Amino acid sequence: MKPNINYVSAADALSDIESGNRVFVHGSAQTPLYLLQELGKQKDRLQHVELVFITVQGDITVAAPEYEGHFDINCMFVSESVRQAVNEGRADFMPIFLSDIPDLFNRGNLPIDVALIQVSPPDTHGYCSLGVSVDIARSAVNNARRIVAQINPRVPRTHGDSQIHASRFTHMVYHEAELPEVDYGSKIGPDELRIGERIAGIIEDGSTLQMGIGTIPDAVLKCLHNHKNLGVHTEMLSDGIIPLFDKDIINNAKKKIHPYKAVTGFAVGTRKLYDYLDDNQAFNFLDIDYVNDPHVIRRNPKVVAINSAIEVDISGQVCADSIGTRQYSGIGGQMDFMRGAALSEGGKPIIAITSRTNRGVSRIVPVLKPGAGVVTSRGHVHYVVTEYGIAQLYGRNLRQRAKALIEIAHPDDQETLAQSCWERFKKFN
Repeated sequence: MKPNINYVSAADALSDIESGNRVFVHGSAQTPLYLLQELGKQKDRLQHVELVFITVQGDITVAAPEYEGHFDINCMFVSESVRQAVNEGRADFMPIFLSDIPDLFNRGNLPIDVALIQVSPPDTHGYCSLGVSVDIARSAVNNARRIVAQINPRVPRTHGDSQIHASRFTHMVYHEAELPEVDYGSKIGPDELRIGERIAGIIEDGSTLQMGIGTIPDAVLKCLHNHKNLGVHTEMLSDGIIPLFDKDIINNAKKKIHPYKAVTGFAVGTRKLYDYLDDNQAFNFLDIDYVNDPHVIRRNPKVVAINSAIEVDISGQVCADSIGTRQYSGIGGQMDFMRGAALSEGGKPIIAITSRTNRGVSRIVPVLKPGAGVVTSRGHVHYVVTEYGIAQLYGRNLRQRAKALIEIAHPDDQETLAQSCWERFKKFN
């Protein structure tokens, strides 16, 4: 069915939004920045419009102080764009597993009045693509009462669950703009590269990879050029996968589900990545409640989940979303994949961190900071990796865990950590 293409101005399309509405905002590289900017211009007629989203990229104008009371931000992951607003109390954060968010929409716990999305132009049959952010957007558009779509020819057409027919849109606004870009690979330093080499050393041929957000996952990918028959089932993709695909190192041949297909929920990277994913049938962008379901993840053999953290205490508790009470990110999909990898035959759930922050503060600590959130419990962590080594925690008691973690801490921090271990457990060796 070919749709009647009838573009309207952003002002007209957004005029349907009323005070008190709940509005879903498409996320990551698909953040509809133009629509948000135009919505901000209508603030004086609006009160307490709730904006819900996960990660957003770019300058989110409606997060500025002058919009408080007009727009109530309720995010389920704290990205850099809204971090200040959350920590100043002008926005709210909802802790939730990424895989659980679609159920909030599907079951009516979080009914959506309007969805603001950014999509590719309709094809000859009228279908647009959600591009490189299907994740929770699939369920959001399925449940929204009204949909306002920003049509952007710079959006890649992806395969999987990304198709949506233009007849579903309440309004269409044409606006061409480049997608936000992040080059994680350019930020890799010597410590991250050493961590990548250590993790690559325990990844077996035929493994299925999940890569979290940040430089360390890309560093791991840089170190896999001697591996064979790797697969991908991950919540997100970045540029690091491209050379491994081109060299047939990642071919998904050994996966039990979706063989010969890389499965993901979203992608964030450079224009090179977006062009690589455009109409590339080797990639399936699927609903996140499927991608991140631990029971789905475990069906592939040798799942290696690589995630990072803010700090890890000497018992193995992982804080990945806050610095004390200051919210930094969110729960995301870390626990989904840590558990899925643990249940996978031959799987390896890995927390990878540099031993110290850029300011020289140890990431391995006696106890987590007051108010810090435990994203991954000590019962779920199997491996912790730093540039100084690998601590294998699975099956080890608290004293053994503490000793293993202290051994991979920065050498200048080990004596202090050992003293804390002695005070807590009355023994170190």
